[in-house]
Amino acid sequence: MTRHRAGRRTVAGAGAALLGAVWCATALPGTAHAAETPQPYAFADDVRTVVGTPSSTGSRALTPGSTYRSSIKHPGAGGTTQLYYRLELGAKDNVYVSATALPGLGSDVGFADGIQVSVEDANGFDCDSGSARFGASRSPRPLTASALRAAGPDESRCAAAGTYYVVVERTASSRSSMSSATDQPSTPESWDLELHVTSEPGLTRRGATTPPPTGDSGTPSPPAGPVRPRAGGSSFSTAKALDQGVWGDRVEPGHTRYYRVPVDWGQRLSATIEVGGGRGGGLPGGAGAGGGSGGREYVTSALVVSVFNPARGPVEDMDTAYDGRQKSTALPPLPPVAYENRYAPIDRLAGVRFAGWYYLAVSLDPDVGAQFGEGAVGLTLRVGVSGQRRAGPAYAGAARPADAFGVTGRDGATARGGGGGDDASDGPGAREPGRGGTAAEGAGGDGAMKVLAAAGIGTGTVLVAVLGVWTLVGRRRAVGRRASV
Repeated sequence: MTRHRAGRRTVAGAGAALLGAVWCATALPGTAHAAETPQPYAFADDVRTVVGTPSSTGSRALTPGSTYRSSIKHPGAGGTTQLYYRLELGAKDNVYVSATALPGLGSDVGFADGIQVSVEDANGFDCDSGSARFGASRSPRPLTASALRAAGPDESRCAAAGTYYVVVERTASSRSSMSSATDQPSTPESWDLELHVTSEPGLTRRGATTPPPTGDSGTPSPPAGPVRPRAGGSSFSTAKALDQGVWGDRVEPGHTRYYRVPVDWGQRLSATIEVGGGRGGGLPGGAGAGGGSGGREYVTSALVVSVFNPARGPVEDMDTAYDGRQKSTALPPLPPVAYENRYAPIDRLAGVRFAGWYYLAVSLDPDVGAQFGEGAVGLTLRVGVSGQRRAGPAYAGAARPADAFGVTGRDGATARGGGGGDDASDGPGAREPGRGGTAAEGAGGDGAMKVLAAAGIGTGTVLVAVLGVWTLVGRRRAVGRRASV
């Protein structure tokens, strides 16, 4: 039998409603975030916030030597979203613009989801463009694409001083020949963006315009020896410095680790990345699994390794499947660093065009955790830097950032000492506590902070109201008791 207590029902209902309001108010901050967890990507300490515009009209200016934080919305299935930014350039410098897109951890992404970056002149002529897609891995990792404005006597278009526009385009999968019946539509969330602009001065005199012969194109033997620990960073600006040698780290499924290696003019980078085994034989039917020989399951493109040059231009990508046993992938042979490599017809060769810090980004597919158990997986990085250093080109000015193209004695010492990382305070873009921020901290941006503030104020107000109600109830009960005596 249900017992109704009319004398207390109204008060209890009011209290419950108000307490429910308290709960809702305290829960509000969570609603400011996307359903997926943002990437733990550490932005540069000196990052500037810039808002892209849907048209070139009114677009915000980007300055060479600077790093910017922005965001781009989901375009809808099969669609595109474009954002414009502005460059005011002289006639002498080459300018490189890279964009790193940051989907949230746990996002659904499709084969053709990705970004494209273009540099256009004031007449809409496409000076250069580059794109990056998730491809077969469909793993929500940071994606980086780049484009450039090339200056100089050999350039017939886009070499004049004036206004140029950076166009960042986000694409979303519809259905492609690579899609499967089980593919999910991509998560309709905004992506954070990190934009980095670098300028390279022209030469004092015109040099050769043909790439040098590559010589021996064989892959150097990977370094051997004991493994020394080096914890990678979570972004370009916090990438851990590595010297030649064998380095050990661990990476969580769904995360990306960044490293950087100084490579001087005339030197050649090589790298072999190994992912550890010993995680069991796989869970039948796990997410993202493929069928293996003997019934053993595996994750295709489980480990993706990307190489970027000092301007954050993509050089090479490689990947390997994972079945719970140790696997390795090696960087294809790269030529020695030379200014003339930029004239090579192959992007992998043309990207090795200047000395400086080269970046390795190592991403582990989240399906590795679903298929073989959660927890970090061991990494071994065998990094080689071979070849004789030689003098670089005679630049007619200074690069921006000033230390972008070249290797100094300090850089060598930083690499030997393992500078950088998310908690370091040395090296290019190194972090200091409380500065820069991460994509996770910035999810929702100012909106999240406003919701949090409103929730805090609302929570306080509701709590005061609840206390007032209970005080009034107590007084009425006391009066009732005195009247019945």
